[in-house]
Amino acid sequence: MSKSVELGLKENWLQFTILVIVNAFVGGMVGLERTIIPEFAELEFGIASKTAILSFIVAFGITKAITNYFTGKLANTYGRKNLLVIGWIFALPIPFILMNATSWNWVLFANVLLGINQGLTWSSTVVMKIDLVGEKDRGLAMGINEFAGYLAVGFVAFLTGIVASKYGITPYPFYIGIGLSFIGLLLSVFFVKDTRHHVNKEQKTENKNTLNNVFIETSFKNKTLSSITQAGMVNNLNDGMIWGLLPILLITLSFDTKSIGIIVTSYPAVWGIGQLFTGKMADIYPKKTLLFWGMLLQGLAIILIPYFTEYYQLISIGVILGFGTALVYPTFLSAIADATTPNQRAESIGVFRLWRDLGYAIGAILSGLIADFFGIEYAIISIGVLTIISSLIIKIRMPK
Repeated sequence: MSKSVELGLKENWLQFTILVIVNAFVGGMVGLERTIIPEFAELEFGIASKTAILSFIVAFGITKAITNYFTGKLANTYGRKNLLVIGWIFALPIPFILMNATSWNWVLFANVLLGINQGLTWSSTVVMKIDLVGEKDRGLAMGINEFAGYLAVGFVAFLTGIVASKYGITPYPFYIGIGLSFIGLLLSVFFVKDTRHHVNKEQKTENKNTLNNVFIETSFKNKTLSSITQAGMVNNLNDGMIWGLLPILLITLSFDTKSIGIIVTSYPAVWGIGQLFTGKMADIYPKKTLLFWGMLLQGLAIILIPYFTEYYQLISIGVILGFGTALVYPTFLSAIADATTPNQRAESIGVFRLWRDLGYAIGAILSGLIADFFGIEYAIISIGVLTIISSLIIKIRMPK
């Protein structure tokens, strides 16, 4: 290379900023469905079963989880940028499929493509930012990354709700996805640079122990990594429930589409903005403490949902839930990075994200079944209790 490689947020601010912008477009693709898909299922296809409606989250979650794993495993071999670009190519057909879907199976297929897109693109941007900043600012870097992604989720979810309330559920809200996917692809091809040279530089000064089996250690054996991994899975388990069941609950409470959009948006918006602050906190305060309190806050907020059903009460619960999630999300990733070597980092993050995003599928199936058999309120409370149990596992099992 013509100039020496440096690690740090300031030293790589331009490339870091480009990756933040790209990740905002990545998050926007998820926000496309966040508000309107459950109503889309009922109005367009006459699907009333909660389990059937939540099948789109199952398709998304399983596909994204598996793609996360292979993105981490293949990142060193094929390059982070190449995987990022491939991820955007998978995004291009999604809005067109949703606009022209003639059956629910087409919606499921679109969500398989969305899972592949998210696994390749989000995983790549996460690992590339960690590569660029080095050890000092990992929490802040992850906070900024997740802020951009989840603020975009919230903004696009709000925007699609507004468009749907004015012009109908389809096709106009999905036009937003066409712009997101094309711009995301162009930015990735022409402006993003691969970060493998930064990994090589950091590896030269690294003295952490190499993991014998990255999958086994991250999933089960290593107390730090496996504690983080189970919490990640439960975090997305409750997010899968919120994504699928909260809009349905709000419909039964007679909220209009615009109000549903605002209530649903309050959670990812606070989640996104909060990470600007909680990411930096992960560089200063013990990560175990942040993870425990974040999961506990989430669990308590979820349990309150069936009992506080007024408009402003639900927005307040969304804010608490968003803050709890903001505490854990950047902390998960920076803690995984701290506990692994640079050469094993991408794979360990891939394993973590495999389990974390399987939580979407598990949460959707579990909450859908409980909702169909016992009612939505019981489903919500059950997921809240599971989230509190996860916080206690962090407290008891994870080393300081």
